Amino acid sequence: EKTAQAIASVVGVDETVAGVLPEGKEEIIRRLQKEGKCAMVGDGINDAPALTRADTGIAIGAGADVAIDAADVVLVKSDPLDIAAAIRLSRKTYRNIKENLFWALFYNVLLIPLACGLYSKWGLVMTPAWGAAAMSVSSIFVVLNALRLNLADIYDASYDKAVAKNKTSGLKTERDKGRKTMTKKVKIEGMMCAHCEANVKKALEAIDGVESADVSHESGEALIGLSKDVDEAVIRKAIEDRDYRFVSMEG
Repeated sequence: EKTAQAIASVVGVDETVAGVLPEGKEEIIRRLQKEGKCAMVGDGINDAPALTRADTGIAIGAGADVAIDAADVVLVKSDPLDIAAAIRLSRKTYRNIKENLFWALFYNVLLIPLACGLYSKWGLVMTPAWGAAAMSVSSIFVVLNALRLNLADIYDASYDKAVAKNKTSGLKTERDKGRKTMTKKVKIEGMMCAHCEANVKKALEAIDGVESADVSHESGEALIGLSKDVDEAVIRKAIEDRDYRFVSMEG
């Protein structure tokens, strides 16, 4: 959580939610979708449910195959800056589509009555040859307008619109409701590898009231974040049930 907050302060993110499981990520996406369209960027197996749930799922190209399959957009170069570039490109493409539809409609509204002879009493008629030429000109115009996208600089942020900040999205307040900033350091013996760390972490985070657990087999410690008081006996039991030795708990 400290890492997420540090990065958020640098890049200008208003709210952060860290240390959640895959179902927690999907729940956050559901909550955000109540406020409007929501995009999710991820690269791992744990991100797949949230990528599927989001209105637009964006996967990092170097990420897991499951995440790539679940996403709508894949950043081939694995560059986070391409997220903003993809949004700019989609906006320009959408605007281009609307321009082409407008001119196609304008062209048809103007020339179909002429082709039908409705203006013949004023001497305005269209021969098949002129009709074919007009259709060709319309197609060329639409194609050239679409090709203008090749000239767009999708990495230029100078034309980005400022987005008004939401007063609150409810994410942080709901997550932190009744939560105390409380950490405990637990000494553990018997951990030998990263698999042991994952085993202990899973056991601790399954306890009601434990928000997060950072486990290190090298130091033989687990730093636990608590949202409420948890009895030491509960933590001891969770560790010893995994065949590790609980030594002490401080904090």
